[in-house]
Amino acid sequence: MEVTRFLRFPPGGLLLSATETAITGLHFMDEAPKGVGGASALLDEAQAQLLSYFARERTQFTLPLAPVGTPFRQKVWAALMQIPYGQTITYGELAQAIGNPKACRAVGGANHHNPISIFIPCHRVIGQNGSLTGYGGGLHWKEYLLALEAAHRP
Repeated sequence: MEVTRFLRFPPGGLLLSATETAITGLHFMDEAPKGVGGASALLDEAQAQLLSYFARERTQFTLPLAPVGTPFRQKVWAALMQIPYGQTITYGELAQAIGNPKACRAVGGANHHNPISIFIPCHRVIGQNGSLTGYGGGLHWKEYLLALEAAHRP
């Protein structure tokens, strides 16, 4: 059974979801949807880790994650987890990292469908020219997350 929790941070709201064993979603939302709630030790821990991250006290998350997606998307999301805190790479570099250098657009699509934003750091992927391309939570979130990490590189 999945439980959800709505959290509000300076750039906006986040909806966390989890089963008993893993985080299954982290989505950007302006308002809390109806029916949110339920007790969950895992959501308590995820919330604590997010608070620590936003306070610039945490550079890595230690949560069990269970994103649902195609094998290609899973491969891209696994590669995203390898991008160090405070660093960025391009879509082309990410495609190269997964062994498919011509798959830039498909990599972008996988980023767009990332169901566990922030914990799977798709915000660390930028355009070839260094521009901040689209982001599921809006560019204000991407700018915020990158600035947060840049201000506190380990």
